[in-house]
Amino acid sequence: MDVLVIGSGAREHALVRALLDDPGVDRVVAAPGNAGIALVAPVEPVDATDPEAVTALAVRLGASLVVVGPEAPLVAGVADAVRAAGIPVFGPSGEAAKLEGSKAFAKEVMAAANVPTAMAHLCTTEDEVAAALDAFGAPHVVKDDGLAAGKGVVVTDDREAALAHARTCLAHGPVVVEEFLDGPEVSVFCLTDGESVVALAPAQDFKRALDGDEGPNTGGMGAYSPLPWAPEGLSAEVVERVAQPVIDEMARRGTPFNGVLYCGLALTSRGTRVIEFNARFGDPETQVVLARLATPLGAVLNACATGGLGEQPALRWKPEAAVTVVVASPGYPEKPVTGGLLRGLDAAEAVAGAAVLHAGTAAAPDGTGIVASGGRVLSVVGVGADLTDARGTAYEAVELIDLEGGHFRRDIALKAAQ
Repeated sequence: MDVLVIGSGAREHALVRALLDDPGVDRVVAAPGNAGIALVAPVEPVDATDPEAVTALAVRLGASLVVVGPEAPLVAGVADAVRAAGIPVFGPSGEAAKLEGSKAFAKEVMAAANVPTAMAHLCTTEDEVAAALDAFGAPHVVKDDGLAAGKGVVVTDDREAALAHARTCLAHGPVVVEEFLDGPEVSVFCLTDGESVVALAPAQDFKRALDGDEGPNTGGMGAYSPLPWAPEGLSAEVVERVAQPVIDEMARRGTPFNGVLYCGLALTSRGTRVIEFNARFGDPETQVVLARLATPLGAVLNACATGGLGEQPALRWKPEAAVTVVVASPGYPEKPVTGGLLRGLDAAEAVAGAAVLHAGTAAAPDGTGIVASGGRVLSVVGVGADLTDARGTAYEAVELIDLEGGHFRRDIALKAAQ
């Protein structure tokens, strides 16, 4: 099987590495990839959001499976174009990807499927936002209705800050104001071929930029798996009460969903509630989940793309724990400063049990090294016997990496390990 992976982040680097470990996969190509992916697999330049360009590349490479990583290409209809060319695709159609592309649409589908979620108001004016904020009370939750790369949500006790975020969102579309959901948050990825659904191991990510969950919201500063505190049977509950009803509803509407339904959940005092859906693997949770997956990845993704997921054997998991720590550029997330030279990557990669996955990296202009090219630069994964060991491995590797002005959180998985 020849696989083309679309995307350029640490999520795609994790996918490439897992696919390369699959004996059933002959070749993996990434497009456009990044400097780290280029060290382990061929990369091809492409506009990932251009359906025709991606399709032409897949045809030229003779790809037998295309795996679309990020959300923007999915919403743009990349999977539709590739599928129309007769190539199996892991990833939903543009219409099905509206589960992530529009929070209002996701709420509509959840209501039809009787899926438990937060109460919400769709607002198109500032007056409507103000009324919704007052109706729900603090903490206030304001979400951009469209794609926002994981940073379109504000949760705050400050009503003026909530209104300010809403004004920014209203400049280009509606906003969703929700009730606040108490309890810890969990990410569960559910693989599906449009009919059958299989859940991966739960993970938890850390959205705030600073230790102690302080600072601004980000795309994610770290993650870990497994979750020793999560209730037994959580994955089965998510499939039964959330993912399967949504997949069935999408099929009923004539827009079947194939790929991964990312279920962002809150384990509240009133039970499990859906915070949001994504139409792709989450980043950085993918890095830890795939580090623990023992089943070859290629066969599973291909089964989702070709309608055979229900015939696959049960997934197998490694007993070890995994922790990933994100190294970010100076100024991230508000005003990331890129171009800084990365040092110590080889030493970090040499740490037993560690893997350095590249997110925002590029070859240095003079060709003598690798520089930061994005806000989140690296995702350093540590695997160990338990969370304490995994944390130790991840942070040992992180400390060997030098990026002037770069920053990372020091408390990823700390409470869970304790």
